[in-house]
Amino acid sequence: MFFEEFVVNYIWKGEMKRDMHHSTFGFPIKKIGIIGGGQLGKMLAQKAKQMGFYVISLDPSPECPAASVSDELIVSDFYNPEKLKEIVRKSDITTYEIEHINTAVLKDLYDKGYHIYPSPYCLEIIQDKFKQKQMFKNANLPVPRFEKVTHLDASFFEKFGFPCVQKASKGGYDGRGVVVIKDKEDLNKVLQTESFVEELVDIKKELAVMVARNKRGDVKSYPVVEMVFEQSANILDFLVAPARIDEKIAQRAREVAIKVVEALDGVGVFGVELFLTKDDEILINEVAPRPHNSGHYTIEACVTSQFEQHLRAICDLPLGSTKQLSPAVMINLLGEKDYKGRPKIEGLAESLSIEGVSFHFYGKKMTAPFRKMGHVTILDDDLEVAIEKAKKVKKILKIKAEV
Repeated sequence: MFFEEFVVNYIWKGEMKRDMHHSTFGFPIKKIGIIGGGQLGKMLAQKAKQMGFYVISLDPSPECPAASVSDELIVSDFYNPEKLKEIVRKSDITTYEIEHINTAVLKDLYDKGYHIYPSPYCLEIIQDKFKQKQMFKNANLPVPRFEKVTHLDASFFEKFGFPCVQKASKGGYDGRGVVVIKDKEDLNKVLQTESFVEELVDIKKELAVMVARNKRGDVKSYPVVEMVFEQSANILDFLVAPARIDEKIAQRAREVAIKVVEALDGVGVFGVELFLTKDDEILINEVAPRPHNSGHYTIEACVTSQFEQHLRAICDLPLGSTKQLSPAVMINLLGEKDYKGRPKIEGLAESLSIEGVSFHFYGKKMTAPFRKMGHVTILDDDLEVAIEKAKKVKKILKIKAEV
């Protein structure tokens, strides 16, 4: 007994010593490179600045949302080898808020010992949605029935069976690169690109789970959330947290989401999108290796936001609490359908008069139909009341354009 206590005490003191050694930092704490300067990059940079990091962002636009909150901005596209090398070499740790990046350059840098998280090898799998699905299937994780498109004539789709969903293997984003083929009459919609098809799942709800994992393999998941999509653009329109589902289903969803991130050997925060079928089965839809639209509610509603959690994970700091403090609803503010130009916000004062409303505007200089311009989070002790408030805000708050 004495020997066991001695060993435990020795190990505990060793771990504590190691953690204390890693608890002393200069200022800035570290230089964080963020590839991508959109809204996710901006919110990540804002949290990084709050925590004492130095931020270097890379984006094609000198007026990108992250420009106003970064210490340095490298203006470049995401495939320029020299500029990618520049941001990685200038940074202690590099991450990204967008998937469409030159992974060949990043893999070479990663192999040379530069800290890039999630790793470019993880990103390379996620960039190809067919490889992503294949990996999950090989790991015995639940996915819809799917098959690589080998030829684009009608016989292939007929053999697979209608209805089905065709998805571009690469390049799809915010609903682009996805078509539903219900029958032969829809074959004129077929994407002329490398792709795969999967069964059209009979869905009860679309769910998502944010999962954080650091380099040590520590993992934490956030509550399961419920997503409703804007049908014409297939962009997340409305999010309910926590999801209105049975706790057993929620537990299963969290377990699957954690296994997904572990299968990828992921480091950082990941948005895992899931289907809940009519038979209460959980199936994996797809994964984002970064902060995600379905995690925005965590800024106001959870102890640790997804952005802080991502920084903790990639810097190998202790992961924060994922406890949800209040029921929440999040709505995306999309550019109105018939408006394009400099944004004009309608209904802001009236919306902010509703108790529990938090308004986020991304600072994009131009609006366009269905472009993500901001989001609103609504907190209330009663989830149903929060939903009613969100519906009211959705009617009032509009992003139009100056005449």
